[in-house]
Amino acid sequence: MKSIKTVLHNLFVAPLALLLVFEEWGWEPLSRGLTRLARLPLWAGVERTIQRLPPWGALLVFVGPVLALLPVKLLALYLFGAGRPLMGLTLLVAAKLLGTAAMARLFQLTQPTLMQYRWFARLYPRWKSWKDGVTSWIRASRAWQQARAIKVRVKAWWRSV
Repeated sequence: MKSIKTVLHNLFVAPLALLLVFEEWGWEPLSRGLTRLARLPLWAGVERTIQRLPPWGALLVFVGPVLALLPVKLLALYLFGAGRPLMGLTLLVAAKLLGTAAMARLFQLTQPTLMQYRWFARLYPRWKSWKDGVTSWIRASRAWQQARAIKVRVKAWWRSV
């Protein structure tokens, strides 16, 4: 029989692992999408301004999307509770995509400045190492391998069509 600690650990790790996989999947492509906007003069100017912010400003800009999207996510939960699950799910997915894109690009722009904070410079490598370990564990799992094999077959089929 599994101990309560193991069960609680698995209950905590599974949703967190799914979140990390989504972040890992979306981080690079969504960031590249926003990076393309930097070709526009106005957008490029905004990015340069963000890169020149002092550490406290960079922290505010980095945390901003999380706080800005919180009411949207709460609205999605309300929609679930009000019997509108499809609308709630659509809103939640859109907020997650938008939030991941914004966080990825803002992190690229603010990371050098944020590293000036001792606490950030100390915690970020630990977070990155832990996240990479969880991601490796997920990718080594049988479910991930099976899903990857299905993806490869679907891509091959799609190309043949």
